[in-house]
Amino acid sequence: MSDPQSLATQPTIIARDEHVISRSQISERALTVLYRLKNAGYGAYLVGGGVRDLSLGREPKDFDVATDATPEQVKSLFRNCRLIGRRFRLAHVHWGPDIIEVATFRALHPPAADEADNDGERVLEDGMILRDNVYGNIEEDALRRDFTINALYYNIADFSVVDYAGGMADLKAGRIRLIGEPAVRYREDPVRMLRAVRFAAKLGFVIDADTAAPIPRMADTLDDIPAARLFDEVLKLLMAGQGVETFESLRQHGLFRYLFPATDTALDDDVDAQLLTFLARALESTDRRVNDGRPVTPAFLFAALIWPAILTQLPGARLQGDINRELFEQSVTEALERQLRQVAIPKRFALPMREIWALQPRFDTRSESKARRLFSHPRFRAAYDFLLLRGEAGLVDPELARWWEHFATTSEDAPPPTPARRRRRGGRKRRNPDASAAQLTQPDSDPAGE
Repeated sequence: MSDPQSLATQPTIIARDEHVISRSQISERALTVLYRLKNAGYGAYLVGGGVRDLSLGREPKDFDVATDATPEQVKSLFRNCRLIGRRFRLAHVHWGPDIIEVATFRALHPPAADEADNDGERVLEDGMILRDNVYGNIEEDALRRDFTINALYYNIADFSVVDYAGGMADLKAGRIRLIGEPAVRYREDPVRMLRAVRFAAKLGFVIDADTAAPIPRMADTLDDIPAARLFDEVLKLLMAGQGVETFESLRQHGLFRYLFPATDTALDDDVDAQLLTFLARALESTDRRVNDGRPVTPAFLFAALIWPAILTQLPGARLQGDINRELFEQSVTEALERQLRQVAIPKRFALPMREIWALQPRFDTRSESKARRLFSHPRFRAAYDFLLLRGEAGLVDPELARWWEHFATTSEDAPPPTPARRRRRGGRKRRNPDASAAQLTQPDSDPAGE
Protein backbone atom coordinates (compact mmCIF):
# COMPACT_ATOMS: atom_id res chain seq x y z
CA MET A 1 0.00 0.00 0.00
CA SER A 2 1.08 3.55 -0.68
CA ASP A 3 1.83 6.46 1.61
CA PRO A 4 -1.30 8.07 3.09
CA GLN A 5 -0.54 11.38 1.38
CA SER A 6 -0.82 9.76 -2.05
CA LEU A 7 -4.16 8.08 -1.36
CA ALA A 8 -6.33 11.09 -2.12
CA THR A 9 -5.98 14.68 -3.26
CA GLN A 10 -9.67 15.44 -3.69
CA PRO A 11 -12.29 14.12 -1.30
CA THR A 12 -15.51 12.44 -2.24
CA ILE A 13 -18.34 14.69 -1.09
CA ILE A 14 -21.46 12.68 -0.27
CA ALA A 15 -24.39 15.09 -0.40
CA ARG A 16 -27.19 15.10 2.18
CA ASP A 17 -29.61 13.21 -0.06
CA GLU A 18 -27.02 10.47 -0.68
CA HIS A 19 -26.35 9.35 2.91
CA VAL A 20 -28.47 8.30 5.90
CA ILE A 21 -27.20 10.63 8.63
CA SER A 22 -29.65 13.14 10.07
CA ARG A 23 -29.21 15.78 12.75
CA SER A 24 -32.04 14.13 14.67
CA GLN A 25 -29.67 11.21 15.35
CA ILE A 26 -26.89 13.40 16.76
CA SER A 27 -26.84 14.33 20.44
CA GLU A 28 -27.95 17.85 21.33
CA ARG A 29 -24.62 18.47 23.08
CA ALA A 30 -22.64 17.55 19.97
CA LEU A 31 -24.86 19.76 17.82
CA THR A 32 -24.30 22.65 20.23
CA VAL A 33 -20.53 22.25 19.87
CA LEU A 34 -20.71 21.90 16.09
CA TYR A 35 -22.90 24.97 15.60
CA ARG A 36 -20.96 27.18 18.01
CA LEU A 37 -17.73 26.36 16.21
CA LYS A 38 -19.37 26.99 12.82
CA ASN A 39 -20.90 30.29 13.92
CA ALA A 40 -17.50 31.41 15.22
CA GLY A 41 -16.06 30.91 11.73
CA TYR A 42 -14.35 27.56 12.26
CA GLY A 43 -14.76 24.31 10.39
CA ALA A 44 -16.86 21.87 12.40
CA TYR A 45 -17.25 18.17 11.65
CA LEU A 46 -18.65 15.11 13.38
CA VAL A 47 -15.93 12.51 12.86
CA GLY A 48 -14.82 8.95 13.48
CA GLY A 49 -17.01 6.36 15.17
CA GLY A 50 -20.06 8.61 15.26
CA VAL A 51 -20.17 8.98 11.48
CA ARG A 52 -19.26 5.32 10.98
CA ASP A 53 -21.95 3.98 13.28
CA LEU A 54 -24.69 6.32 12.06
CA SER A 55 -23.87 5.28 8.48
CA LEU A 56 -24.35 1.64 9.52
CA GLY A 57 -27.63 2.31 11.28
CA ARG A 58 -26.09 1.87 14.73
CA GLU A 59 -26.37 4.07 17.79
CA PRO A 60 -22.97 5.71 18.39
CA LYS A 61 -21.32 5.39 21.75
CA ASP A 62 -19.65 8.80 21.41
CA PHE A 63 -19.95 11.90 19.26
CA ASP A 64 -16.49 13.32 18.57
CA VAL A 65 -15.84 16.60 16.78
CA ALA A 66 -12.92 17.72 14.59
CA THR A 67 -12.17 21.34 13.78
CA ASP A 68 -9.51 23.74 12.49
CA ALA A 69 -9.78 25.70 15.78
CA THR A 70 -6.87 25.15 18.15
CA PRO A 71 -7.59 23.68 21.60
CA GLU A 72 -7.13 27.15 23.10
CA GLN A 73 -9.63 28.65 20.63
CA VAL A 74 -12.13 25.92 21.45
CA LYS A 75 -11.68 26.64 25.16
CA SER A 76 -12.40 30.33 24.57
CA LEU A 77 -15.80 29.41 23.13
CA PHE A 78 -16.89 27.12 25.98
CA ARG A 79 -16.64 27.97 29.67
CA ASN A 80 -17.24 24.27 30.40
CA CYS A 81 -14.18 23.18 28.40
CA ARG A 82 -11.01 21.56 29.72
CA LEU A 83 -7.83 20.87 27.80
CA ILE A 84 -6.33 17.43 28.39
CA GLY A 85 -3.59 15.18 27.11
CA ARG A 86 0.10 15.29 26.36
CA ARG A 87 0.45 12.78 23.56
CA PHE A 88 -2.64 14.25 21.88
CA ARG A 89 -3.90 17.61 23.16
CA LEU A 90 -7.71 17.59 23.17
CA ALA A 91 -10.55 19.84 24.26
CA HIS A 92 -13.26 18.22 26.39
CA VAL A 93 -16.53 20.13 26.59
CA HIS A 94 -18.42 19.01 29.72
CA TRP A 95 -22.12 18.88 30.50
CA GLY A 96 -22.34 17.01 33.77
CA PRO A 97 -21.35 13.41 32.99
CA ASP A 98 -21.55 14.04 29.22
CA ILE A 99 -18.37 14.98 27.38
CA ILE A 100 -17.94 16.03 23.76
CA GLU A 101 -14.35 15.54 22.64
CA VAL A 102 -13.03 18.16 20.22
CA ALA A 103 -9.80 17.50 18.33
CA THR A 104 -7.90 19.99 16.19
CA PHE A 105 -6.95 18.80 12.68
CA ARG A 106 -3.48 17.27 12.82
CA ALA A 107 -0.72 17.32 10.25
CA LEU A 108 0.16 14.18 8.32
CA HIS A 109 3.95 14.30 8.62
CA PRO A 110 6.24 15.35 11.50
CA PRO A 111 8.44 18.46 11.25
CA ALA A 112 11.82 17.96 9.63
CA ALA A 113 13.75 17.98 12.90
CA ASP A 114 11.50 15.36 14.42
CA GLU A 115 12.74 16.07 17.93
CA ALA A 116 11.08 16.60 21.30
CA ASP A 117 9.79 20.13 21.73
CA ASN A 118 8.60 21.96 24.82
CA ASP A 119 5.64 23.29 22.83
CA GLY A 120 4.31 19.79 22.15
CA GLU A 121 5.55 19.15 18.61
CA ARG A 122 5.28 15.70 17.08
CA VAL A 123 7.82 13.31 18.60
CA LEU A 124 8.75 9.87 17.31
CA GLU A 125 11.04 7.22 18.76
CA ASP A 126 11.98 4.19 16.62
CA GLY A 127 9.00 4.98 14.40
CA MET A 128 6.48 5.10 17.29
CA ILE A 129 4.50 8.28 17.90
CA LEU A 130 5.15 9.62 21.40
CA ARG A 131 3.55 13.02 20.94
CA ASP A 132 1.54 14.48 18.08
CA ASN A 133 0.34 18.06 18.44
CA VAL A 134 1.28 19.41 15.01
CA TYR A 135 -1.83 20.99 13.55
CA GLY A 136 -2.83 20.73 9.90
CA ASN A 137 -5.87 20.76 7.63
CA ILE A 138 -8.80 18.40 7.20
CA GLU A 139 -7.16 16.41 4.38
CA GLU A 140 -4.05 15.77 6.48
CA ASP A 141 -6.18 14.93 9.50
CA ALA A 142 -8.20 12.40 7.50
CA LEU A 143 -5.17 10.63 6.08
CA ARG A 144 -3.34 10.38 9.40
CA ARG A 145 -6.27 8.50 10.96
CA ASP A 146 -5.88 4.75 11.31
CA PHE A 147 -8.71 3.08 9.37
CA THR A 148 -10.63 4.29 6.36
CA ILE A 149 -14.00 3.73 8.06
CA ASN A 150 -12.92 6.14 10.85
CA ALA A 151 -11.90 8.88 8.39
CA LEU A 152 -15.39 10.08 7.48
CA TYR A 153 -16.43 13.66 8.33
CA TYR A 154 -19.99 14.94 8.67
CA ASN A 155 -19.91 18.65 7.79
CA ILE A 156 -22.40 20.65 9.83
CA ALA A 157 -22.16 23.52 7.30
CA ASP A 158 -23.94 21.64 4.50
CA PHE A 159 -24.77 18.25 6.09
CA SER A 160 -22.54 16.37 3.63
CA VAL A 161 -20.13 13.54 4.45
CA VAL A 162 -16.52 14.14 3.39
CA ASP A 163 -14.55 10.99 2.48
CA TYR A 164 -10.81 11.26 1.74
CA ALA A 165 -9.84 7.58 2.09
CA GLY A 166 -12.61 5.47 0.58
CA GLY A 167 -14.16 4.80 3.96
CA MET A 168 -17.75 4.70 2.71
CA ALA A 169 -16.88 2.03 0.14
CA ASP A 170 -15.21 -0.03 2.87
CA LEU A 171 -18.29 0.34 5.08
CA LYS A 172 -20.43 -1.05 2.29
CA ALA A 173 -17.94 -3.88 1.68
CA GLY A 174 -17.66 -4.75 5.39
CA ARG A 175 -13.89 -4.24 5.33
CA ILE A 176 -11.36 -3.00 7.91
CA ARG A 177 -8.54 -1.31 6.00
CA LEU A 178 -5.64 0.79 7.25
CA ILE A 179 -4.80 4.10 5.61
CA GLY A 180 -1.27 3.93 4.25
CA GLU A 181 1.43 1.28 4.57
CA PRO A 182 0.31 -1.16 7.31
CA ALA A 183 3.79 -1.93 8.67
CA VAL A 184 4.56 1.79 9.03
CA ARG A 185 1.22 2.54 10.66
CA TYR A 186 1.60 -0.36 13.12
CA ARG A 187 5.10 0.80 13.99
CA GLU A 188 3.76 4.28 14.72
CA ASP A 189 1.25 2.78 17.17
CA PRO A 190 1.18 -1.02 17.70
CA VAL A 191 -2.22 -0.73 19.41
CA ARG A 192 -3.66 -0.31 15.90
CA MET A 193 -3.31 -4.08 15.52
CA LEU A 194 -5.65 -4.54 18.48
CA ARG A 195 -8.02 -1.92 17.10
CA ALA A 196 -8.23 -3.76 13.78
CA VAL A 197 -9.31 -6.91 15.59
CA ARG A 198 -11.75 -5.01 17.81
CA PHE A 199 -13.49 -3.18 14.97
CA ALA A 200 -13.75 -6.36 12.89
CA ALA A 201 -15.44 -8.19 15.78
CA LYS A 202 -17.64 -5.26 16.76
CA LEU A 203 -18.94 -4.59 13.25
CA GLY A 204 -18.85 -8.12 11.88
CA PHE A 205 -16.33 -6.99 9.25
CA VAL A 206 -13.33 -8.72 7.67
CA ILE A 207 -9.81 -7.34 8.06
CA ASP A 208 -8.36 -6.49 4.65
CA ALA A 209 -5.62 -8.94 3.60
CA ASP A 210 -2.93 -6.23 3.32
CA THR A 211 -3.93 -4.83 6.71
CA ALA A 212 -3.83 -8.28 8.35
CA ALA A 213 -0.62 -9.58 6.77
CA PRO A 214 1.98 -7.79 8.97
CA ILE A 215 0.19 -8.43 12.29
CA PRO A 216 1.70 -11.83 13.23
CA ARG A 217 5.27 -10.69 12.58
CA MET A 218 4.76 -7.31 14.32
CA ALA A 219 2.73 -8.54 17.28
CA ASP A 220 5.80 -8.41 19.52
CA THR A 221 5.85 -4.60 19.24
CA LEU A 222 3.02 -4.62 21.78
CA ASP A 223 5.77 -5.20 24.34
CA ASP A 224 6.66 -1.51 23.84
CA ILE A 225 3.19 -0.34 24.91
CA PRO A 226 2.74 0.72 28.57
CA ALA A 227 1.01 -1.97 30.61
CA ALA A 228 -1.61 0.52 31.82
CA ARG A 229 -2.63 1.33 28.26
CA LEU A 230 -2.91 -2.37 27.42
CA PHE A 231 -5.31 -2.81 30.34
CA ASP A 232 -7.62 -0.22 28.82
CA GLU A 233 -7.36 -1.91 25.44
CA VAL A 234 -8.18 -5.35 26.88
CA LEU A 235 -11.36 -3.91 28.40
CA LYS A 236 -12.39 -2.55 25.01
CA LEU A 237 -11.53 -5.84 23.33
CA LEU A 238 -13.17 -8.34 25.66
CA MET A 239 -15.92 -6.46 27.51
CA ALA A 240 -17.90 -4.98 24.63
CA GLY A 241 -20.21 -7.91 23.94
CA GLN A 242 -18.14 -9.66 21.25
CA GLY A 243 -15.53 -11.21 23.53
CA VAL A 244 -15.64 -14.71 22.05
CA GLU A 245 -15.07 -13.54 18.47
CA THR A 246 -12.41 -11.08 19.59
CA PHE A 247 -10.54 -13.71 21.62
CA GLU A 248 -10.49 -16.10 18.66
CA SER A 249 -9.20 -13.37 16.36
CA LEU A 250 -6.51 -12.30 18.83
CA ARG A 251 -5.20 -15.87 18.92
CA GLN A 252 -5.49 -16.26 15.16
CA HIS A 253 -3.36 -13.18 14.54
CA GLY A 254 -0.79 -14.01 17.24
CA LEU A 255 -1.72 -11.07 19.48
CA PHE A 256 -3.14 -12.82 22.54
CA ARG A 257 0.27 -14.13 23.63
CA TYR A 258 1.50 -10.54 24.05
CA LEU A 259 -1.44 -9.71 26.31
CA PHE A 260 -1.62 -12.93 28.36
CA PRO A 261 1.63 -14.84 27.66
CA ALA A 262 1.38 -17.48 30.41
CA THR A 263 -2.26 -18.17 29.57
CA ASP A 264 -1.46 -18.50 25.88
CA THR A 265 1.27 -21.04 26.68
CA ALA A 266 -1.18 -22.98 28.88
CA LEU A 267 -3.70 -23.05 26.03
CA ASP A 268 -1.05 -24.33 23.60
CA ASP A 269 -0.32 -27.22 25.99
CA ASP A 270 -4.02 -27.90 26.67
CA VAL A 271 -4.39 -31.32 25.01
CA ASP A 272 -7.97 -31.90 26.18
CA ALA A 273 -9.04 -28.29 25.41
CA GLN A 274 -10.46 -27.96 28.94
CA LEU A 275 -8.77 -24.63 29.54
CA LEU A 276 -9.88 -23.31 26.16
CA THR A 277 -13.44 -24.42 26.92
CA PHE A 278 -13.28 -22.69 30.29
CA LEU A 279 -12.18 -19.38 28.73
CA ALA A 280 -14.79 -19.65 25.98
CA ARG A 281 -17.52 -20.17 28.61
CA ALA A 282 -16.26 -17.19 30.63
CA LEU A 283 -16.26 -14.96 27.57
CA GLU A 284 -19.70 -16.18 26.52
CA SER A 285 -21.01 -15.40 30.00
CA THR A 286 -19.55 -11.89 29.88
CA ASP A 287 -20.95 -11.30 26.40
CA ARG A 288 -24.43 -12.33 27.53
CA ARG A 289 -24.31 -9.99 30.51
CA VAL A 290 -23.11 -7.07 28.39
CA ASN A 291 -25.71 -7.66 25.69
CA ASP A 292 -28.49 -8.12 28.28
CA GLY A 293 -27.59 -4.84 29.98
CA ARG A 294 -26.41 -6.51 33.17
CA PRO A 295 -23.36 -5.17 35.04
CA VAL A 296 -19.97 -6.76 34.46
CA THR A 297 -16.70 -6.38 36.30
CA PRO A 298 -13.21 -6.72 34.86
CA ALA A 299 -12.26 -8.65 38.02
CA PHE A 300 -14.30 -11.70 37.00
CA LEU A 301 -13.07 -11.81 33.41
CA PHE A 302 -9.43 -11.23 34.34
CA ALA A 303 -9.73 -13.93 37.02
CA ALA A 304 -10.82 -16.32 34.27
CA LEU A 305 -8.14 -15.19 31.82
CA ILE A 306 -5.33 -15.82 34.32
CA TRP A 307 -6.77 -19.04 35.78
CA PRO A 308 -5.11 -21.31 33.15
CA ALA A 309 -1.74 -19.83 34.10
CA ILE A 310 -2.41 -20.74 37.74
CA LEU A 311 -3.55 -24.27 36.96
CA THR A 312 -0.47 -25.14 34.92
CA GLN A 313 1.57 -24.85 38.11
CA LEU A 314 -0.70 -27.28 39.97
CA PRO A 315 -0.71 -31.10 39.65
CA GLY A 316 -3.05 -32.38 36.96
CA ALA A 317 -4.06 -28.82 35.90
CA ARG A 318 -7.18 -28.95 38.09
CA LEU A 319 -7.93 -27.88 41.62
CA GLN A 320 -8.52 -30.95 43.80
CA GLY A 321 -9.91 -30.95 47.30
CA ASP A 322 -6.61 -31.98 48.85
CA ILE A 323 -4.55 -29.33 47.08
CA ASN A 324 -1.70 -27.88 49.08
CA ARG A 325 -2.99 -24.44 50.06
CA GLU A 326 0.49 -22.98 50.30
CA LEU A 327 1.31 -24.19 46.78
CA PHE A 328 -1.97 -22.77 45.55
CA GLU A 329 -1.28 -19.34 47.06
CA GLN A 330 2.21 -19.36 45.61
CA SER A 331 0.85 -20.21 42.15
CA VAL A 332 -1.70 -17.40 42.38
CA THR A 333 0.93 -14.85 43.41
CA GLU A 334 3.42 -15.85 40.72
CA ALA A 335 0.81 -15.93 37.95
CA LEU A 336 -0.54 -12.52 38.92
CA GLU A 337 2.89 -10.92 39.20
CA ARG A 338 3.87 -12.20 35.74
CA GLN A 339 0.64 -10.93 34.25
CA LEU A 340 0.96 -7.47 35.80
CA ARG A 341 4.23 -6.96 33.92
CA GLN A 342 2.27 -7.23 30.67
CA VAL A 343 -1.14 -5.73 31.50
CA ALA A 344 -1.40 -3.46 34.54
CA ILE A 345 -4.53 -4.57 36.41
CA PRO A 346 -5.54 -1.93 39.01
CA LYS A 347 -5.72 -3.04 42.64
CA ARG A 348 -9.46 -2.41 42.74
CA PHE A 349 -9.78 -5.36 40.36
CA ALA A 350 -6.76 -7.42 41.40
CA LEU A 351 -7.98 -7.79 44.98
CA PRO A 352 -11.45 -9.14 44.03
CA MET A 353 -9.72 -11.49 41.58
CA ARG A 354 -7.66 -12.96 44.39
CA GLU A 355 -10.80 -13.37 46.50
CA ILE A 356 -12.56 -15.23 43.68
CA TRP A 357 -9.58 -17.56 43.37
CA ALA A 358 -9.20 -17.97 47.13
CA LEU A 359 -12.81 -19.13 47.48
CA GLN A 360 -12.43 -21.93 44.95
CA PRO A 361 -10.87 -24.45 47.41
CA ARG A 362 -13.66 -23.68 49.88
CA PHE A 363 -16.21 -24.99 47.37
CA ASP A 364 -14.70 -28.48 47.79
CA THR A 365 -17.37 -29.40 50.32
CA ARG A 366 -20.90 -30.77 50.30
CA SER A 367 -21.61 -29.78 53.87
CA GLU A 368 -24.65 -27.50 54.00
CA SER A 369 -23.46 -25.79 57.16
CA LYS A 370 -20.08 -24.95 55.64
CA ALA A 371 -21.72 -23.95 52.38
CA ARG A 372 -24.05 -21.50 54.14
CA ARG A 373 -21.08 -19.76 55.73
CA LEU A 374 -19.84 -18.92 52.24
CA PHE A 375 -23.07 -17.10 51.44
CA SER A 376 -22.03 -14.13 53.56
CA HIS A 377 -18.80 -13.58 51.65
CA PRO A 378 -19.05 -10.46 49.44
CA ARG A 379 -17.52 -12.36 46.50
CA PHE A 380 -19.70 -15.44 46.85
CA ARG A 381 -21.84 -14.83 43.77
CA ALA A 382 -18.82 -14.17 41.50
CA ALA A 383 -16.88 -17.11 42.95
CA TYR A 384 -19.91 -19.38 42.60
CA ASP A 385 -20.35 -18.41 38.93
CA PHE A 386 -16.63 -19.09 38.49
CA LEU A 387 -17.10 -22.58 39.98
CA LEU A 388 -19.93 -23.36 37.55
CA LEU A 389 -17.72 -22.36 34.61
CA ARG A 390 -15.04 -24.70 35.89
CA GLY A 391 -17.61 -27.47 36.07
CA GLU A 392 -18.76 -26.87 32.50
CA ALA A 393 -15.17 -27.15 31.30
CA GLY A 394 -14.36 -30.28 33.30
CA LEU A 395 -11.91 -28.47 35.58
CA VAL A 396 -13.79 -29.59 38.68
CA ASP A 397 -15.85 -32.66 39.59
CA PRO A 398 -19.16 -32.16 37.69
CA GLU A 399 -21.10 -33.70 40.59
CA LEU A 400 -19.65 -31.12 42.96
CA ALA A 401 -20.64 -28.29 40.62
CA ARG A 402 -24.16 -29.72 40.30
CA TRP A 403 -24.46 -30.06 44.09
CA TRP A 404 -23.57 -26.38 44.53
CA GLU A 405 -25.89 -25.29 41.74
CA HIS A 406 -28.82 -27.13 43.35
CA PHE A 407 -27.97 -25.85 46.84
CA ALA A 408 -27.48 -22.22 45.75
CA THR A 409 -30.72 -22.15 43.79
CA THR A 410 -32.88 -23.83 46.44
CA SER A 411 -31.48 -22.37 49.65
CA GLU A 412 -33.37 -19.37 51.02
CA ASP A 413 -30.13 -18.01 52.45
CA ALA A 414 -28.33 -17.76 49.11
CA PRO A 415 -27.75 -14.20 47.81
CA PRO A 416 -29.77 -13.43 44.65
CA PRO A 417 -28.19 -12.96 41.23
CA THR A 418 -27.21 -9.42 40.28
CA PRO A 419 -30.22 -7.64 38.72
CA ALA A 420 -30.07 -6.07 35.28
CA ARG A 421 -29.26 -2.40 34.94
CA ARG A 422 -32.12 -0.01 34.41
CA ARG A 423 -31.92 1.76 31.08
CA ARG A 424 -31.75 5.54 31.26
CA ARG A 425 -34.94 7.35 30.33
CA GLY A 426 -34.87 9.80 27.49
CA GLY A 427 -32.03 8.05 25.71
CA ARG A 428 -31.77 8.14 21.93
CA LYS A 429 -33.79 5.52 20.14
CA ARG A 430 -31.66 2.49 19.31
CA ARG A 431 -31.36 1.89 15.60
CA ASN A 432 -31.08 -1.45 13.88
CA PRO A 433 -27.52 -2.75 14.48
CA ASP A 434 -27.75 -5.10 11.49
CA ALA A 435 -27.85 -2.50 8.73
CA SER A 436 -27.41 -3.87 5.25
CA ALA A 437 -25.12 -2.37 2.64
CA ALA A 438 -28.21 -1.05 0.86
CA GLN A 439 -29.11 1.09 3.88
CA LEU A 440 -25.86 3.00 3.50
CA THR A 441 -27.14 4.62 0.32
CA GLN A 442 -30.78 5.09 1.38
CA PRO A 443 -31.39 8.58 2.80
CA ASP A 444 -33.95 9.25 5.50
CA SER A 445 -37.49 9.60 4.15
CA ASP A 446 -37.63 12.98 5.90
CA PRO A 447 -34.28 14.79 5.81
CA ALA A 448 -35.63 17.38 8.29
CA GLY A 449 -34.72 20.23 6.01
CA GLU A 450 -31.08 19.27 5.84
